[in-house]
Amino acid sequence: MRSHYRLSGVCRAALLTALASFAAPALAQAQTSQSVGFTLGYFALKGIDSRVEGDVLLNDLQSADPLLFEIGDFNGVTFGGEWLFGFGRYLDAGVGLGFYQHTVPSVYAHLQHADGSEIEQDLKLRVIPVTFTARFLPIGRDAVVEPYIGGGFAALKWRYSETGEFVDLNFDIFPARYVAEGTEVAPVFLGGLRVPVGQWAFGGEVRYQGGEGETGGIDEGFLGDKIDLGGWTTNFTLHYRF
Repeated sequence: MRSHYRLSGVCRAALLTALASFAAPALAQAQTSQSVGFTLGYFALKGIDSRVEGDVLLNDLQSADPLLFEIGDFNGVTFGGEWLFGFGRYLDAGVGLGFYQHTVPSVYAHLQHADGSEIEQDLKLRVIPVTFTARFLPIGRDAVVEPYIGGGFAALKWRYSETGEFVDLNFDIFPARYVAEGTEVAPVFLGGLRVPVGQWAFGGEVRYQGGEGETGGIDEGFLGDKIDLGGWTTNFTLHYRF
């Protein structure tokens, strides 16, 4: 049995080598370019009217003792990098890594300390997306301007925390830190344009990501059992082709 297994393994290796030798020239012919790029942009979370039911931020704003902040306070700078592979004149495939983190100060809207000072918290959201995308270039590569549309999916590694002072049902004030984190797979849709200048390409892009995480709800100290990670990103892009 052992010698038969070795022979099968050798056969499989030989078959894979043969397939690779046939596939490599085809892929080399189809792949017309590669590029590495940098993105710098602005990430805006979905607004209060379109957030998922049970969202922790929504519930913080609408509880009996609401916190005082706005969803738009979480909007902020995001940056990342990506590696694109060009296939033929009209298709790109890519993998990217991004980073977003923002801290929003808040206070209770209607409650204060006995001396009149605010009861303060910091709400912090971090999202690190690993994206896999495909792009269609309707007028082809190496035009004066290269518009594109596309989509794919992202693995969103996220972390959300609430740190500071809180009020319990007896109106006692206590310090605490609540943390939730996880990784969610979410759809991504994008569109943009690039302007080639030699081996460089400058451009702009708008992309939408979905996704929602599980916070654990009241058992973990949160007023909502979900956090909506969806939103829009407007990016400046810079790529180097080789």
